[in-house]
Amino acid sequence: MSKFDLQDKVIIVTGAAGGIGTEISRECADAGAKVVLAGRTEETLVALSNDLNGEDSFVLKTDVTDPESVKNLIASTVEKFGRVDVIINNVGGSVAMCEPEETPYDVWSRMIDVNLSSTFYCCIEAGKQMIKQKSGKIINISSTAGTKGNPGMLHYSAAKAGVLSLTNNLAFKWAEHNINVNAVVPGLIATPNMIKWGVISPDVDDDGNHVPRLTRPPGPSDVANLCRFLASEAADLITGEAIPVRSWEKADRFWT
Repeated sequence: MSKFDLQDKVIIVTGAAGGIGTEISRECADAGAKVVLAGRTEETLVALSNDLNGEDSFVLKTDVTDPESVKNLIASTVEKFGRVDVIINNVGGSVAMCEPEETPYDVWSRMIDVNLSSTFYCCIEAGKQMIKQKSGKIINISSTAGTKGNPGMLHYSAAKAGVLSLTNNLAFKWAEHNINVNAVVPGLIATPNMIKWGVISPDVDDDGNHVPRLTRPPGPSDVANLCRFLASEAADLITGEAIPVRSWEKADRFWT
């Protein structure tokens, strides 16, 4: 068996039915994992489950901003499969850009809840189970907005920076329990919504010339590929890292 296989691993994916979450779920299922699909919209999750590998996927309606709902997610997974090998904390969200001084307090709170507190709840509850198991892998989805900043979305940027700090701290504390904690750091990703909104540039220029692939944003499958690697045996000695998924997008690397 390849070190990149995930055969029979029990993997929870939060935000499983979103643009990136769908590809992560599919990649894990294709690698042989038993995938727990967590999210708020049960109908969408069921449709995704039917599209994957039948009995090896499990749908759990979950609100990751609610600690009790997260506790149920972990407990139900353990009840069904006996363990949690990997959790991929993919839930996140952003809002319209605004000036820092015009940031509404309720929007700040919502962005912290969705992007940081939810990740904290999932890490802690999964971590408790993994400590019992003496093994496990936690993969947190952050953003390049958390590494270089994004003043137009101060709340989102601060929350994603918090995810990186959370990841680093837990990696240090839980190394003794054989728990890997890493962060995937996407830049601008060509999700279906980004394409629909016209944020993603076309693959040909105005003159009909092909645009070099490395100058265009990666897609959800590229994020999923990195998650599969970090979930696999091939990444057993990688922990406390923040690994970007980005092409040569200037805005993902530098202040503009």
